[in-house]
Amino acid sequence: MPTEVYTLPPDLPVPADDGAADHLRGALVPSLALASTSGAAVDLAQLAASPAVLFFYPRTGGRGKSSGPEWDLIPGARGCTPQSCGFRDLHAEFRALRVTVAGVSTQTTAYQREFVERNHLPFALLSDADLTLTRALKLPTFEWTSPDWVGAGSGPTTLIKRMAWYVDGGHIRHVWYPVFPPDRNAAAVLAWLRARA
Repeated sequence: MPTEVYTLPPDLPVPADDGAADHLRGALVPSLALASTSGAAVDLAQLAASPAVLFFYPRTGGRGKSSGPEWDLIPGARGCTPQSCGFRDLHAEFRALRVTVAGVSTQTTAYQREFVERNHLPFALLSDADLTLTRALKLPTFEWTSPDWVGAGSGPTTLIKRMAWYVDGGHIRHVWYPVFPPDRNAAAVLAWLRARA
């Protein structure tokens, strides 16, 4: 696997806060079942009943595949692997705070499962490949079409913009959006949780 997917170029464009996530703060998490790499569907309302962090990412690349320079030009697109691995590396510290962690994308569960196994993620990734959650909560998205994506069984061309939620009591209590740089997202969320405690 090329090592460059685990690091970020220094000249990535920084995403601007376009206000597309403002309506999510305080929102009720709907009772929707999303397929999970754990093998069982996850009811989001049940997950959000207790302290949890959901981090959202556009898409992860396949083994040995680069998304190309066009992907890097989209503000906030590059960095799904570093973001996910950041939560992996700090997972024990989230668990010590009794906070569940899960990732969410519009990629298929089969595609996500390969990523989980390859990167040894200790938490589940949830699939919104049918865009049920994306549409229900009007999540911020963008469209991406590339030859290695369309028809590859990896999911729709609608991708969720990078963000993270802290949920508890059935509601979204805090939103990190936009997220940049993505490799520091987990540390920023963990610092907020510790300051809150």
